[in-house]
Amino acid sequence: MYTVANHAGVSIATVSRVLGGRGAPVRDRTAQRVLASARAVGYRLNGAARALATQRHGAIGVVFPNLSGPYYAGVTLGLEEAAQTLGQSVLIAATHGRHDSDDLISRLATKVDGLVLFGRTASDELVQELATTMPVVLLARPQVASASTVRAENRASAHALASHLVGHGHTRIAFIGDPTASPDAAERWAGYQDALRDAGTRPPQAPDTCAFRQAEGHRVARLVLRRSRPPTALFCASDEIAMGACEAAVELGVTVPDHVAITGWDDIPVARFLSPPLTTVRQPLVELGARSAALLQVGIDGVAEPAEPVTLATELVIRQSCGCSSGQRPTA
Repeated sequence: MYTVANHAGVSIATVSRVLGGRGAPVRDRTAQRVLASARAVGYRLNGAARALATQRHGAIGVVFPNLSGPYYAGVTLGLEEAAQTLGQSVLIAATHGRHDSDDLISRLATKVDGLVLFGRTASDELVQELATTMPVVLLARPQVASASTVRAENRASAHALASHLVGHGHTRIAFIGDPTASPDAAERWAGYQDALRDAGTRPPQAPDTCAFRQAEGHRVARLVLRRSRPPTALFCASDEIAMGACEAAVELGVTVPDHVAITGWDDIPVARFLSPPLTTVRQPLVELGARSAALLQVGIDGVAEPAEPVTLATELVIRQSCGCSSGQRPTA
């Protein structure tokens, strides 16, 4: 920095204000001269030293259960774009069901200015601990301690989707998914059960448990469709599960939607191109990520108290896999 100051003919304090972005503003012409000198002498900011001096890392951490599939890709896209606009780098970690995930997250917390934690990646105890020392945003999870939350609506849309299937005359509707895997999935299961009870149909006591992957959807759907009295509709907790279920139906010679209706959740880009196109619930994946990054930045800047929980709307998207013609309005 001394070299840059001498080269530009300014004080060390001016160089610090220009390159560090702190303190009183510097005239544009002077700032441009400092930046040109920095380039000329090959000066680069030392990120570790800057973090020590400013107590800021210029980065946020994001923790997902895993990174596979279009759902996480959509959320990550929105989050990364918003973080870049806010001048933040993004460090991403995935827990992959590991038993020491709290340790992984604790280590990540030492390298970032705030954390976005997806679903149940961190224990309530760790969330409470972290929220006392840094901004934390919970994505797709109910509020814990003072952490902010960003979620998509699930229960009402699940009720609407299951009611729509009932409106097609279905009384044997299987739920394929895992309500224990995430709070979102638990709410979809609850909404599905509510709809069947409201229709006078006793819901199953347990779902057909399935991980949120296409291969698992294929495996579980094959078992379900080969029962002696198979369901006439499959309420799949994600589009990836539904894609696997459609594949299983084709292999077993079961026509969709004539013999079995199949629905999904998320409205990933490929859903509309399946044959038949998939009826599903659209989640604002990119907006979920973007709102999480923006809310975290508010906490990092300390300009406001923790925000009220944010719940983004979801939308029932009717296509042909449920038995409707494309674009038809919901019947219930």
